[in-house]
Amino acid sequence: MSTVEELVRRSQQGDIAAFEELISQHQQKTYNIAYRLMGNHHDAGDLAQEALIKVYKSIGSFRYDSSFSTWVYHIVTNVCRDELRKRSRHQVSYLDEPVSLYDGEVHKEVADDTFNPEDAYERKESAEYIQGLINTLNPEYRMVIILREMLGLSYEEIAQELDITLGTVKSRLNRARKYLKERIVRGGENPSSDTSRVLREGGN
Repeated sequence: MSTVEELVRRSQQGDIAAFEELISQHQQKTYNIAYRLMGNHHDAGDLAQEALIKVYKSIGSFRYDSSFSTWVYHIVTNVCRDELRKRSRHQVSYLDEPVSLYDGEVHKEVADDTFNPEDAYERKESAEYIQGLINTLNPEYRMVIILREMLGLSYEEIAQELDITLGTVKSRLNRARKYLKERIVRGGENPSSDTSRVLREGGN
């Protein structure tokens, strides 16, 4: 099997087969990121496709300053962020849509002892439940949760990615995690504090 670097170089030289093989290795993760950010399959499919088209058009500009995977996920994150900004005043939550997720990516740091599934079915149900809660977050808070919990970016990397201060990253993450944990403990009910209002309306 060709290495990612070799596939990138061949793709930059116009080798379509190499690009198709390269994308096949990143397509599912790209879709997963788009799904986590957008909260529904229809948008995730459209925006993941849009991101991969951007990858194809701009692969010649890839300069190996980061891993190819990081570069691709940066593109899909930007595509979704742009779309979320467009919709920020008319945000819709897709809380009742059935989903099929790859477990263990987002809820690893927001779950606690009251939310610890014991078998595969329950884990799937838990992933769906967490995604439903993430969908209720203001896009600014949703973004930092996904970048941290799913992509594993450091606070500094998130600050650079979103062009915000390190303090804002920490504040948004802390508030988002508090909100999600409170919702989990209360069985999906709104938290009793002002956390819910802050995370729906935005702010640092």
